[in-house]
Amino acid sequence: MDHFIPPHPRHDPRGGPSGRRQREPGTRFRAPIITACAAVCAAVLAVVLAAGLQAAPEAGAASAGLSAESLSAAGSSDFTGQAAGDSLDPDLAAEINGIIDANSQYQIGVALMDLSGGAVQQYGVEAEFVAASTAKVLAAEAYFHLVEIGRASLDDTLGAYSAGFQLQAMIQASNNDSWSLVMSAVGLQELSDYAASIGVDYQPETNTLTPAAMARILAGLYSGALLNSDHTAQLLSYLQDTNYETLIPAAVPAGVEVFHKYGLLGGNLHDAAVLTHDGRAYALVIYTKGEDLSDLPERTAVFHAVAGAVADAQF
Repeated sequence: MDHFIPPHPRHDPRGGPSGRRQREPGTRFRAPIITACAAVCAAVLAVVLAAGLQAAPEAGAASAGLSAESLSAAGSSDFTGQAAGDSLDPDLAAEINGIIDANSQYQIGVALMDLSGGAVQQYGVEAEFVAASTAKVLAAEAYFHLVEIGRASLDDTLGAYSAGFQLQAMIQASNNDSWSLVMSAVGLQELSDYAASIGVDYQPETNTLTPAAMARILAGLYSGALLNSDHTAQLLSYLQDTNYETLIPAAVPAGVEVFHKYGLLGGNLHDAAVLTHDGRAYALVIYTKGEDLSDLPERTAVFHAVAGAVADAQF
């Protein structure tokens, strides 16, 4: 697998629209129209890539309806996969494996984790992928951690704006300039050390993660095991109403709440999400790699098939 080595100190392993412009604080962003049609998804992505940074709605914890009280505690803080998950539909594994086998022209890795305390279930490729912009979630967690131990502030100036603004732009609008600034503020070694402290092997220079590692990153966030309640709610709010919601979010039924971050780089197309409904929550990570993105309709259909199967089986 080819490894992308980002320039230093600017960290820019592109996972989506480059977002080269910085918007004024408080600018409202518009997310692309969500559609379940794979062909339309491809057209939307082409427009997004051509246009650069798209705006997504402002999303503080209050606007997303999140609070410390409303966050679901997804079991214990141990997300190392020690306990066997027993709440997954027994036929689901066969269905996911069937989807992967039917699309063998791609490298596909799927990780599914019951956030009530189950192990990460893996399907297809279990090795590392270039994580693209899905790794921005880890960078955000690391920065919030520095805030909590008194080594940084959301009011610190990063570039032309505050760290809080850059974190939101990095996650919600997938802004790569913001990612570069956050990465520089955290430090590459600090980020690698933080990842290790939560049980994840991550090297920022290559920006690689396994699907299972990404599932653990989401599990730790959603459970509240990594950050305090306010920062957990704030970061989760940024994972909604994002600038590209036509992969996993487009395939789940109404009523299922989705927190997610997509990634795109070269032939890599990913989505990493927490799906929650009626007191149940699951981390679902789908990493894919093809030759290029000329097959977006077909590749998008893979995301819809896997996410739809998971939602149908578990909710």
